[in-house]
Amino acid sequence: MDIKFESVVPILRMFDVVKAEEFYQGFLGFAIDWDHRFDDNAPLYRQVSRAGLILHLSEHHGDGSPGGA
Repeated sequence: MDIKFESVVPILRMFDVVKAEEFYQGFLGFAIDWDHRFDDNAPLYRQVSRAGLILHLSEHHGDGSPGGA
């Protein structure tokens, strides 16, 4: 069996949406592709991209926490 992986999308934790926007959009130049929340009070899950690189940013507890592999 031959398995091919086309891409990997890292999930990185956001602790502060405003600071994440300043860094990923303002400093690194990423664009917001889409946002998702289960309801108005739910944590934000966001996709950003730049030049073919896609990242997922999450406010969900346990997603992409610092020190995780």
